[in-house]
Amino acid sequence: MIRLASALVAAAWLAFAPQAAVAKAAAKHDWTQTFSVTPDGGFEIGNPKAKIALVEYGSLTCPHCRHFAQTAMKALLAQYVRTGKASYEYRSLILNTIDAAATLVARCDGPKHFFPIAEELYATQPTWIAKVTDSDADKLNALPREEMMLGVAKVTGLIPIAASHGITPVKAEACLKDEAAAEQLAQMAQAAQDRGVQGTPTFLVNGKQVPAYDWETLQPFLKDAGG
Repeated sequence: MIRLASALVAAAWLAFAPQAAVAKAAAKHDWTQTFSVTPDGGFEIGNPKAKIALVEYGSLTCPHCRHFAQTAMKALLAQYVRTGKASYEYRSLILNTIDAAATLVARCDGPKHFFPIAEELYATQPTWIAKVTDSDADKLNALPREEMMLGVAKVTGLIPIAASHGITPVKAEACLKDEAAAEQLAQMAQAAQDRGVQGTPTFLVNGKQVPAYDWETLQPFLKDAGG
């Protein structure tokens, strides 16, 4: 009987071991290293099949978006995205000309580069926005779109910021002149308006707009969704 029991235990362990290894491997997977472009044109980080899909409509010149980026993203990524509980999608909602130039540069090389560039732009937001004086704005607004975008990027210092994240000045300038990219941002803004988005940041949890504006007000909705 002792030998039989030992055999049964060994058999049970052999059956369980592969499943435990799979579970352990899944737990160690870092979903913050997974990036994708969504059908809506947003940039997503995390498990695309996560139970919780969080969307932020944001602007790189929005101070409230900056507050969320600086006070919520660390916890969101650590507690929800890294483990695969939630995905986080950023949909750009352009508010002004400076925002358009910054977004074209930040989105230039896809989501993997977008998130670290956006993090730096939020951290330094007051500095680079303030570089555009009223006199600069009048001159820039009189230019054709492509020249305006390039002018804004040069005045604000966006091109060197992009270069520090691996986007060459040549590529950044090409992105600033990209009519298709500019049109996509316009279409994203129209789609946001069509679904009732009126400002930034606006959050969707599993497709439903929620009355949240910071981490404290957003987290309860994530928990209710299964987090």
